[in-house]
Amino acid sequence: MEVGGGGGTLSEVHQSAKKLLLRCRDGLERLERLEHSTSTSAAAVGVDSELSFSVKRDINQIQSLCVEMDRLWRSLAAKPQRDLWKRKVEQIAEEAESLKESLDKYNSRSQKRSREAKERAELLGRMNGDSSHVLQIFDDDAQAMHSVRSSSKELENANALGEAILSSMHGQRERLKRNEAILGTCFKVDYRLHSRCEFTNIFHTVSKCV
Repeated sequence: MEVGGGGGTLSEVHQSAKKLLLRCRDGLERLERLEHSTSTSAAAVGVDSELSFSVKRDINQIQSLCVEMDRLWRSLAAKPQRDLWKRKVEQIAEEAESLKESLDKYNSRSQKRSREAKERAELLGRMNGDSSHVLQIFDDDAQAMHSVRSSSKELENANALGEAILSSMHGQRERLKRNEAILGTCFKVDYRLHSRCEFTNIFHTVSKCV
């Protein structure tokens, strides 16, 4: 006769654990189908999270039942029965552990996908935000180049004006030197040696040169 506990007989607990195993396998298969689906809607994400939580809860329940079954089979009187139930309980525990590892891997991949999607969204947001900033930089550069060209043109005009002024001043200086030379020559003439008429003619000549 099988030993019973607070949760039922060993066979009853074992049957409950097997049903939970079947439900966990089905849940993991559905999660894998969702993982390979192209749907990224909020509804799909919600089903994903809810199903993952349900599978994890069932696995925890199976592991609790394994602890209960381990206690029950150790209470069996006949050694052959103990050995038989020991193998059955170990098999359930191994399957539960395998399901747990599969679920952990799935959750890890899911978290990675969520993180990558968030990073892509943030990158896209920065790119959209930076586009206006880049355009502003181009506008500022264009304005700066226009200002430089305007300043360069003004500088060229100023240089041309300066050269014209210097050229004019040089011409005036040459004329002044030439006039001074003529005046110096004229005033060296001793007007006492010439008649008043000759001096007048010289004076008119100098006046025309000046």
